Amino acid sequence: MRSNWDRVTRWAGIGNNGSDAQIGRSDEMVDEMKDKVDAVDGSVERVEAATESHAAVIDSAMEEVAQLKAEKDQLIDRLARLQAEFDNARKREAKERTDAREYTVGSTVEPFLGVMDNFQLALKANGTAEQLRSGVELILKQMEDALKGLQVTAVESIGAQFDPRIHEALGSIETAEFPDHQVLEEIRRGYKIRERLLRPAMVRIAVNPAQVND
Repeated sequence: MRSNWDRVTRWAGIGNNGSDAQIGRSDEMVDEMKDKVDAVDGSVERVEAATESHAAVIDSAMEEVAQLKAEKDQLIDRLARLQAEFDNARKREAKERTDAREYTVGSTVEPFLGVMDNFQLALKANGTAEQLRSGVELILKQMEDALKGLQVTAVESIGAQFDPRIHEALGSIETAEFPDHQVLEEIRRGYKIRERLLRPAMVRIAVNPAQVND
C-alpha cells in the first residue's frame, strides 16, 4: 500500500524541495485519493462478499436439487416395486379364485360320476321292466345321497300343510278326507341347500269344503 501512495505523491508533484503551499495542496489531493481508493476497496470487498454469498446459495441449491433427485429416484423405485407386488397379488388372487372354482366344481361333480356310470349300465342292460325299474330306483337313491353330501335336501311336500314359502300350488283336489290345504300330490320336487330354498316344490293341495265353510 505504501508504494501506491508514493506513486500518487510523485504524480501529484510532491517532492522534498516543494513549498509548504504545494505540500498542503498535495496533502489534500493525497487525502482525496486515499478516500477514493478506500471507497474502491470497500466496493471490491462488498462485491467479493456478495460473490461468496451467491456461491454459497448456489451450492445450497445444488445440494437441495441433488437431495430432491435422490428422493425422486427412491419414490420411482418404490412405485415400481409396489406396482410389481400389486400385479403379482392380482395374478395370485386370480389363480386362487380359479383353483377354488375348479375345486368346488370338481367336488360337486364327483359324487354324480357314479350315478352316470349306473345310468349307462342301465341303458346297456337287457332285463325286464321290473328289473329296469328297480335299477332306476337304486340310481335315484344314489342321486339323493350325492345331493345330501352337498347339504341339498328335498322340500317336505306330501302330507305337509301348504307353505307358500316352499310350495307352489298348481292345482287343488276337493276332498273331505284330508285337511284343507294339505299337500296331496307332488308334481315337481323342491330342494333347499341347508336352510336356503333352491326351488319350491310344485304341488296340488286339498280343498275340504267342510273346513272352508267352518
